[in-house]
Amino acid sequence: MYYRLLIAALTVAAGLQTAPVSAQAVLDTKSFRISVSDKGRVTSLFDRVHDHEYLAEGQPAPLLQIGSAGVLLPPDKMVMHEDGTMVLHFPWRIQVTVLVRKRPGHVAFTLASVNKPDVVEKVIWGPYPTSIGRTVGEFVGVVRDGVFAIGIQSLNPKTVGGYPINQEGAVFSRGITAEKKDFGSVLQAFSLNRSKPRKIMVLALGEGSFPNMPVPPIEGETVVGSSIALFGVPEDQALLTIGDIEIAEGLPHPEINGEWIKTSPETGRSYLIASFTETTIDTLLDCAGRAGLMSLYHGHPFSTWGHFDLIPEQFPNGYAGMKRCVEKAEARGMRLGAHVLSNFITTNDPFVTPVPDPRLALTGSGILEDDIDASDTVIPVSTDEYFNNTRANWLHSVRIGSEIVRYRTVTEEPPYRLLDCLRGSFGTEAASHKKGETVGKLLDHAYKVFFPNWEMQKDLGGNLARFFNETGVSQMDFDGHEGCYATGQGDYAMSLFAREFYDNVDHVVVNGSSRSNHYYWHINHYLNWGEPWYGGFRESMQTYRINNQDLLSRNFMPNMLGWYLLTPTTSLAEMEWMLARAAGYSAGFAMATGIEAVRRNADLGRLLDAIREWERARRAGAFSAGQRERLQDAKNEFHLEAAGDGVWNLHQYHIQEYTYRHQVRQPGEPEGDTWVFDNPHGKQSFCFTIMAEGETGALMTPQFEIDNYVTLSLPVRLAAGESLVSEGKNTIRVYDVKGRQRDLIVLAQPLPDITTGEHRILYTCGFEAGDPPSVIVQIKALGPAERVSAGQ
Repeated sequence: MYYRLLIAALTVAAGLQTAPVSAQAVLDTKSFRISVSDKGRVTSLFDRVHDHEYLAEGQPAPLLQIGSAGVLLPPDKMVMHEDGTMVLHFPWRIQVTVLVRKRPGHVAFTLASVNKPDVVEKVIWGPYPTSIGRTVGEFVGVVRDGVFAIGIQSLNPKTVGGYPINQEGAVFSRGITAEKKDFGSVLQAFSLNRSKPRKIMVLALGEGSFPNMPVPPIEGETVVGSSIALFGVPEDQALLTIGDIEIAEGLPHPEINGEWIKTSPETGRSYLIASFTETTIDTLLDCAGRAGLMSLYHGHPFSTWGHFDLIPEQFPNGYAGMKRCVEKAEARGMRLGAHVLSNFITTNDPFVTPVPDPRLALTGSGILEDDIDASDTVIPVSTDEYFNNTRANWLHSVRIGSEIVRYRTVTEEPPYRLLDCLRGSFGTEAASHKKGETVGKLLDHAYKVFFPNWEMQKDLGGNLARFFNETGVSQMDFDGHEGCYATGQGDYAMSLFAREFYDNVDHVVVNGSSRSNHYYWHINHYLNWGEPWYGGFRESMQTYRINNQDLLSRNFMPNMLGWYLLTPTTSLAEMEWMLARAAGYSAGFAMATGIEAVRRNADLGRLLDAIREWERARRAGAFSAGQRERLQDAKNEFHLEAAGDGVWNLHQYHIQEYTYRHQVRQPGEPEGDTWVFDNPHGKQSFCFTIMAEGETGALMTPQFEIDNYVTLSLPVRLAAGESLVSEGKNTIRVYDVKGRQRDLIVLAQPLPDITTGEHRILYTCGFEAGDPPSVIVQIKALGPAERVSAGQ
């Protein structure tokens, strides 16, 4: 409603004829000045607080550019009127009227009218060059230098943050609303004229592309209404200024318990992922509650995507059963979440079967060249285009009327024919079809799903909102958010899908996404990227997870480390290694598990208690800057224990590392290397890690002799890339090359103790024939307590 009223007001304003105030514009806020010349160029981005110019020298800085006939045109004249309208003149006698609204903290610009709307294909706000390059928030659209911040905000979904690098307006990188440059950075946004039919390359979903795809027009969706805000404030005011812009300009401004999500301590909390059922809900809520986590999140609750029917074996009472689960969680002060693949449509969904919806997205179509009956397996078509896309064609499916047909291939030469057709696929009915009917190639994906077109996508968003409203589920991820590209409308489709969901749910739904997006940032609570399926805690995408932390910080998002997997064999040492990283980066995470894993892991209670205490300490701000720096280092290991209300003891392990390599020795020469390990701390069990480093070979029967006194021999073989870790008094865990536990050795005798001071350690092991691995041995001792407390 706000958007429609604004456009109406702009239309009236654009029609007013008023005398120009000046051929230049100086636009001041409390802390920022934007100057625009009589040529429509930005000539100053000035920090009024510190008297500093931030416009990058020698760089073009058009306030607005237009695209027409494939050419990008900057303005050649600007006139400012008393009523706040700015008229920009372009070549070919094109005029654009912009409404300028000065607010205390920002200046808003809205494209009110174009005298030749049909010839303007796109508009670009900027790019606005700044000399700031220290912190560039690529998708939030804010750049900072430690003193001052300058930002751009799109004020509606049609205004896409970034630069139009393709025809559909999709920003496939993590964001270029703010983009780092050699001279500093640029800020930029754009809108496309989507009111005309187009045939464009749709780079849908990243795995493949759909060339020359027909994209239907969106009625009335020209560049008129494109709108941005520009601001400049002291750096520490940047985030709150965006919040003020949200309120002033009618942007989403979600809150949790009365506080904006971007400042709420509830945003970015850790959560438990497990596929609960009506039967197992209590057990899994017990786990989440003991660990002190925000929510219990179901990883795969739906039997269909599109209508979002629940899996009946898990929820025999359907939405009512899920609602009862939600009520149980709420009684414990927790949320329930559900994993969603945005606008993906499964082949068993009512949108597909038994009668396919005619609005399923098509990559293109041909014409039926002859009549066919219900049993024909060769189908004559007018073209091989769209049907021969081998790069992005996972279901080989076409729609003819109310029938879906799968085909093996299409002939390479005319007459073109679809071969080896499976009639009446996905439960549709095989039927006769007449010459001249449309044969539409359905747009699909490696997940074996279809997608909606622009019109149909609104129905999916409505179905999704209905599920959340009827059940009360209050957490989700827009996973597969990039599926919205299937409409051919790029980031506009992503933004609008999220906005319409936000507008239609009747309660706060904490949400993440598979994609960062400038406009969606206002709705988005967290981005939790990093999957656990490729190895153990240390191995599965850990570098990627750590690299994401800077990305999140510079875009005013809560730090999140991604998903980790709690298995039946997860150890306390593994868990505390991850929890230390989370504390170091002040980051939340998701702990994925299953009912069998929690039932079978003998250390479950210790693991959940560790999560609870580490998370309490992290969220209470108990760790100093120096401690957080040490906690970030993946080579460091720690143990944390509660020492009272809001007080904890943090212990760091003292670790010394040694390398043992195979050597050819003289006959009779003793095998092994002797090392000196200095234990600066108290008496404790001998603690160690052994890693077989290399590509080939294996070590066998590693052995320690401590102080020429006690010998510890381990009956184990470690192939290259494998490792073992001592734990507790008599337990050895053996891990495969992916960091997953493959064996557990229980020693007959407890591990020997080591006292304070130096110890001589003789290490040896055997090697299999061939090229042996190097052996990395770490010996560690638990250090004394560092007392930490809330608010330290």
